[in-house]
Amino acid sequence: MQRRDFLRFAALTPLAAAMPAVRAAVAPAASEPIPDGKHHSFALSQQHFLLDGAPFQIRSGEMHPARIPEEYWLHRIGMAKAMGLNTIAVYIMWNALEQEPGVFDLSTGRRDFARFIQMCQQQNMWVYLRPGPYVCAEWDLGGLPAYLLRDPSIRVRSKDDARYMEAVTRYMDAVAPRIAPLMASRGGPILMVQIENEYASFGNDLEYLLRLRSMWQQRGIDGPFSISDGLGQIQKTKTYVPGAALGLDGDTDFAAAQLIAGEAPVWAGEAYPGWLTHWGDPDFQRGNLTATLRQLMSEGRSFNLYVVHGGTNFGFSAGANAHNDYSGFEPVITSYDYGAPINERGAPTSDFHAFRKIIGAHVAHALPALPPPPASAHFEQVIAQPHACIWDNLPPGQHVDKPDPNEMLFGQNHGMVVYRKTLTTGGMLHIEGLRDYGTVFSQGKYLDYLSRVNKPGLHVTQHVDVPPPANGAGATLDILVDSFGHVGYGQAMYDFKGIVGAVTLSGEELKGWQAHSLPLDESYIAGLPPMADASSIRPGMFFKAEVMLEHTGDCYLDMSAWDKGYVWVNGQLLGRYWRIGPQQRLFCPAPWLWRGRNEILVFDMHRVSATPIRCSDRLSG
Repeated sequence: MQRRDFLRFAALTPLAAAMPAVRAAVAPAASEPIPDGKHHSFALSQQHFLLDGAPFQIRSGEMHPARIPEEYWLHRIGMAKAMGLNTIAVYIMWNALEQEPGVFDLSTGRRDFARFIQMCQQQNMWVYLRPGPYVCAEWDLGGLPAYLLRDPSIRVRSKDDARYMEAVTRYMDAVAPRIAPLMASRGGPILMVQIENEYASFGNDLEYLLRLRSMWQQRGIDGPFSISDGLGQIQKTKTYVPGAALGLDGDTDFAAAQLIAGEAPVWAGEAYPGWLTHWGDPDFQRGNLTATLRQLMSEGRSFNLYVVHGGTNFGFSAGANAHNDYSGFEPVITSYDYGAPINERGAPTSDFHAFRKIIGAHVAHALPALPPPPASAHFEQVIAQPHACIWDNLPPGQHVDKPDPNEMLFGQNHGMVVYRKTLTTGGMLHIEGLRDYGTVFSQGKYLDYLSRVNKPGLHVTQHVDVPPPANGAGATLDILVDSFGHVGYGQAMYDFKGIVGAVTLSGEELKGWQAHSLPLDESYIAGLPPMADASSIRPGMFFKAEVMLEHTGDCYLDMSAWDKGYVWVNGQLLGRYWRIGPQQRLFCPAPWLWRGRNEILVFDMHRVSATPIRCSDRLSG
């Protein structure tokens, strides 16, 4: 059974009623300690979390500032507090902060994790910090910067690769000065720091984890520290860090885990109210954690809900999963709703109210009222008209002997690439290692698509029949390749994008190509000139629509009439859509809309004619 499949199974399976309690329950005090700006001690001893010397139950819910518009950070933290939690778990996504080597942005928009942590303290919430360097999180490459893949020989998550460790050192040097002052021992809200994430599902080098802990300590972050993993994996690899809190991900055999942790506490490091959804799944994944949460609360067991609020994989941030041999590729949808008790746009679900009731019955203080929900917006259906053609806006090409990955050809982390070659004959085209979706053209005529994803609703073919050139003249072959996020879990961490193998025509390898980089970044999108005439219309079109709003608010853009592509609203990339679903609607937060005129830009790989965009107030239903 694959690790992710196991976690999903465990997440949906309540704790066994006979699960032994191996330590005394923690009874929450009538008034719990809060991060009040004073210095607090947090220690791991006698199989308990000790806050200022007294046993303390961590009731944590995870949310990621990178997935939430910054204008909504306080609201989402307040929602978790109203559910009865006292701690927010926070991943730091390294690649959101350093997209190019040595170029860091720690202060703009959703990247300012330190400000998010300070907001947690303003709401009297403690913080459990999970800074990686690897986090998984269904995020692109598990949070590692894609620039690492520009060197095909690098080995990530390894102390023995000097190039990787040099990058990790640079990352820690950048973030540690912002983390250290926020530790509870210095008056901040951070109780504990996780070392890496789910390492036992990847490797067995305990010295790597010890090295990371030492590196944090050298930068003024003294802990306490935790690890988070599956029980079976950590029993097999023996990668428990001595003295660290042992968080179990989806596992509930705390007694067995305590044999590993000794006097350090064992807790539910990731308890799953829901689950992740991939493109092509039959429906959105859900969960059932009610019985498990009731058991955790009755025993006073500390826990972290993964996630209490998921948010959205805006831009190119959604990751992917695959088998260790790179087969079974499954990209994650744009929504990270996750079946969480606080849904994508911050509203409480039925699980929220059930969890609030369970937690409220076990704490001695009254729970705060829910913050008011954000406003919603609505507009009438609009028609997006053809605006520009990607074929009229190709940047200069680069001559290559054979197609190579985007990362190595262009230093390109995301987006698309066009591989172009003139053919003098036709035949059966085969592309080895297409990553991840490609449309094939001859002399500008669309022939077929190829997909790395094998899901219902897709005709998965490995070959495209290319006709011979008319009148014996040469014909231009174009392959437009779009990429999903990089695999971020397991051994398939070297998920290069573009074309990573040979391209053959009737068995003969084709060499001598022009490769055109299309990162779809802000400068490229902003510089698109409108089409001069309709002669340019062919698959690979940008469409534009305008929406007039008297009032702004959250909404969903219904893309069910479209095929596959990307959506920008007022220059903000909402993310990917794809007709195979289950997601057909993209969340557009109110802060990205304006009173008056708003511009929606759509890139679709297949549509060529005007197409409607509808407005909805929810993700599905």
